[in-house]
Amino acid sequence: MFEQIKHNMETIEGVATYPILSLLIFFIFFVGLGFWVLTYKKEKINEMSQMPLNDN
Repeated sequence: MFEQIKHNMETIEGVATYPILSLLIFFIFFVGLGFWVLTYKKEKINEMSQMPLNDN
């Protein structure tokens, strides 16, 4: 079964760009997410962390 998939993938021209593109998207997403988390305001985080404890 894997030999058929391997053969099909080898016949696609430019197939090597797909893993590079997916790694780039993955890397950009997590760098952006990390940047967003590190720049998030501490006051807002504290406010949201207290929300489940409030009776309102």
